[in-house]
Amino acid sequence: MQTDIGILPLKMEGQRLLLVDQRLLPGSLEYFDATAFDDLCFGIKAMVVRGAPSIGVTAAFGLALEAARQANLSVGAAEFMAAMQRSAKVLNATRPTAVNLRWGIERIMGVLERALKERSTQEAASLAFDDAQRILEEHIESNRAIGEYGNKLIPDPCRIMTHCNAGSLAACGWGTALGVIRSAHFAGKAISVFVDETRPRNQGANLTMYELTEDKIPATLVCDNMSGHIMLTKNIDCVVVGADRIALNGDTANKIGTYNLAVVANYHKVPFYIAAPISTFDATIADGSHIPIEERDEIEVVQQAGQTITVPGARAYNPAFDVTPSSLITAIITDRGVLRPPYTKSIAAALADNFAMTEIK
Repeated sequence: MQTDIGILPLKMEGQRLLLVDQRLLPGSLEYFDATAFDDLCFGIKAMVVRGAPSIGVTAAFGLALEAARQANLSVGAAEFMAAMQRSAKVLNATRPTAVNLRWGIERIMGVLERALKERSTQEAASLAFDDAQRILEEHIESNRAIGEYGNKLIPDPCRIMTHCNAGSLAACGWGTALGVIRSAHFAGKAISVFVDETRPRNQGANLTMYELTEDKIPATLVCDNMSGHIMLTKNIDCVVVGADRIALNGDTANKIGTYNLAVVANYHKVPFYIAAPISTFDATIADGSHIPIEERDEIEVVQQAGQTITVPGARAYNPAFDVTPSSLITAIITDRGVLRPPYTKSIAAALADNFAMTEIK
């Protein structure tokens, strides 16, 4: 569904949760029915929906629908919450690296727990659905803020590199990294983007190129291993990427290959920016060594479009994420301002929400 904020990754039709099947883009725009809880879990695990913010919003809606199903069974509050806790545990295991998944689940579970102190299970489920809708609206608003803060860091003209996909599909409206790029573009700046294909699932080639093309932003697709050559020869002004989890010291987990790009940018003295909402920060971990790294099926590496690209029986290693040390990050663009080193100080202030909407130095 194309809107003025981009292509939303989900929509509700009555009591049906429909996800844009991102596996099929850019070839076709089709919807996957994630209403049933098992289908919801499959949709997240199989990357029908992907991108940390969108995963969190999807989980919130899915868990609210599961609450409505449990409430319709006419069980007591204790049995209702026990069933919801089991569902939350299963859902949380679908993509372990993206902290927004846990955040969305915990928020909905919190709504249910508070509501059940004085309301019925049906009323609690209704409040959970209302909060899921509120979460979506908050994400759209926060993405807009990220874009506006980030735009101030983008020169005119500007050649930008990005990795994976952090647009409206991944971030539930406007985008995080692509939100910064979109804000700069629509502000009239002369923006051009070099897009890493992002092996092995090619989110850059399939999704980022699709979204940039929809917005008529000049974009050039490149292989992941071209970044050094491009930094050297194409006068890249900055790198902007998204994030799936950020530790209290600024260490950032993002799609595999981000760390490589950060090292190359650092060598060439190119500013390296992370763009992410406050919900992507994990206040429970001090540094990136505590971030769980999801390992996916090796078939994603040994095959492309269903065709094997290596020798029969080849083994492959397929971590879905890597962690970029905070020392390589120039700034973190959030919906509450631009955070700069020392990150332990600026992140703590952002999480405490005790500063005005401005840049922290």
